[in-house]
Amino acid sequence: MSIEVRNLVKSFGSFTALDGVDLKVADGELLALLGPSGSGKTTLLRIIAGLDWPDAGEVLIDGEDALARGARERHVGFVFQHYALFRHMTVFENVAFGLRVQPRALRKSEAAIRVRVRELLNLVQLDWLSDRYPSQLSGGQRQRIALARALAIAPKLLLLDEPFGALDAKVRKELRQWLRSLHHEISVTSIFVTHDQEEALEVANRVVVMDKGGIEQVGTPGEVYDSPATAFVHGFIGESIELPVVVRDGQIRLGDRSLGSAVDGTPAGESRLFVRRHDLQIGPAGSGVLEGKVARVRSFGPVHRAEVALSGGETIEVDTSREGELRPGEVVGLNPRRFRIFARN
Repeated sequence: MSIEVRNLVKSFGSFTALDGVDLKVADGELLALLGPSGSGKTTLLRIIAGLDWPDAGEVLIDGEDALARGARERHVGFVFQHYALFRHMTVFENVAFGLRVQPRALRKSEAAIRVRVRELLNLVQLDWLSDRYPSQLSGGQRQRIALARALAIAPKLLLLDEPFGALDAKVRKELRQWLRSLHHEISVTSIFVTHDQEEALEVANRVVVMDKGGIEQVGTPGEVYDSPATAFVHGFIGESIELPVVVRDGQIRLGDRSLGSAVDGTPAGESRLFVRRHDLQIGPAGSGVLEGKVARVRSFGPVHRAEVALSGGETIEVDTSREGELRPGEVVGLNPRRFRIFARN
């Protein structure tokens, strides 16, 4: 199933949740809507699902007007952040629910329903829990059951709203890998909402980065990480450091020091330099365009993360694999190895 959204607008009172959004989702794609709270990603998902309606714009499913259909007619499976499982029903009955409430003309026989539920419980690797109730399951197990229930009606489109947001970090990581493998197996067009950049980059085929009701960039995980289109994308993804620079006479200047020649297209005047913290090279005092004093060092395996108080007063964090731990109080020089420059708004 393919999805196309054209010039979608949605407001709640004076708040504009979506401001002229255009988006295409290919058949069989696993797409992430990534952004901070209030960026419009859940509103967009709910409109595609038929749970909300836009003030203006179009939603096309396989080239046909989806706004003329209700949620049930769109063949959508929806997975909520907090599972929405029926507490009084067993796991088996929760998964079977969607099949049993289908119109009589579409409803399977009881025997066929039981076969389908068993297939789905095997698919999510929880067939051994079929007689238990939701209160007897872990958070990760509940989310897998919620997904099995959404898949029971054989949806053409699977929508997930912060599916792992209520889970602890270890379980989230396990379920990310599981969801990607599952999607490869079932190959249903899927869109999931998240504010977790690592989750989006690890799971999705493509990532839609949203902010303030608009789309900042659409691309593969590698594209949005390595070639951010806007200052917002660079600052939101990858824990960037932002520094004020001036581009003048073809040179990029940080304070009274030059970072080198500006490339074509670099905005002149006051600008912002964005650099990932692992792209700041640490050297001895006097060796960099920046200088600061190491305030604190934390170790994560082979990587050291240093808090460096710059001479201008700002404190930044820098990742380094430099042999030998940096010492608090040590003065170091810093050089950006790879960076992007965006005009100051």
